[in-house]
Amino acid sequence: MSFARFAARRLGEMAATLLAASFVVFGAMYLAPGDPASFLLAGRSASPEALASVKAQYHLDEPFLVRYGRWLGDVLQGDFGRSITYRTDVSRLLADRLPTTLLLVTMALLVVVAVGLFLGRLAAVRGGATDTAVLVTTTFAVGTPSFVAAVLLQGLFAVKLGWFPTSGAGEGLTDTLWHLALPATALALYLIGMLARVTRSAMAEALDSDHVTVARSRGVPERHVIRRHVFRNSLGTVLTTGGLIVSTLLVCTVLVETAFSVGGIGQLLELSTSTKDFPTVQAISLIIVALFMAVNLVVDLLLPLVDPRVTLGTRGAAV
Repeated sequence: MSFARFAARRLGEMAATLLAASFVVFGAMYLAPGDPASFLLAGRSASPEALASVKAQYHLDEPFLVRYGRWLGDVLQGDFGRSITYRTDVSRLLADRLPTTLLLVTMALLVVVAVGLFLGRLAAVRGGATDTAVLVTTTFAVGTPSFVAAVLLQGLFAVKLGWFPTSGAGEGLTDTLWHLALPATALALYLIGMLARVTRSAMAEALDSDHVTVARSRGVPERHVIRRHVFRNSLGTVLTTGGLIVSTLLVCTVLVETAFSVGGIGQLLELSTSTKDFPTVQAISLIIVALFMAVNLVVDLLLPLVDPRVTLGTRGAAV
């Protein structure tokens, strides 16, 4: 199969899956307990005419499939509806908050990749006491959920030591990076442990392979053996894990952004869920699903390029 045909097939699968996901997201909000009309009226008693007017304004009185079709058509045009809580376009809310979340996820991902790969490679190559120390450290990291890490980091470095702000996203690039340092670390801690352990296992397996033994017997310098024959052959497994890491980062931002009051779409999702702001919840859920699928698409396209053992359309050979 050619790369172009494979990419086209994956894009088609992604579009079909996203369509199914949109139906599930909209249906979940439809079945959720609570009436958005009651929230719009702020708990006030209203006449049947007033209640009918509110439902007609937000199309709450239409059949499910009609509402879904109307909503999907608007979404395809970039219109996610109007927020019930904030009384403004959901697209405007997302435009204000999505960059903060993407920056936070990017910062956390860079930390995860840099530290996770370093620790995994160090443990596999050095072995012995270094391997044990890395395993103990990563076990602690994997056993620490993001929201627990957020509370610990906030209490120590923001409240007690005062090195970082306790909340907010800051203004300007430098101030924003400073404000997001602790949230990014809290997001990254668990995933650093996971990536380090996956990298260590993949490289340890590659170190025991026959071609590594042959390369060493031919006098190839050890640093070349590690770089060309061990680390490169491990990248397929590491890259596959990378897709899961990005997806986990997107989901965990809800907890970390709420803990630090960052003001991204994660915190917006938490607030919108508690106030039954269905249009906003639907938009954020669909965006998270789309980002998750996009990451997996990139992984599938890069995998055959990184690991020559993987043929187009088969991911399992590298895992």
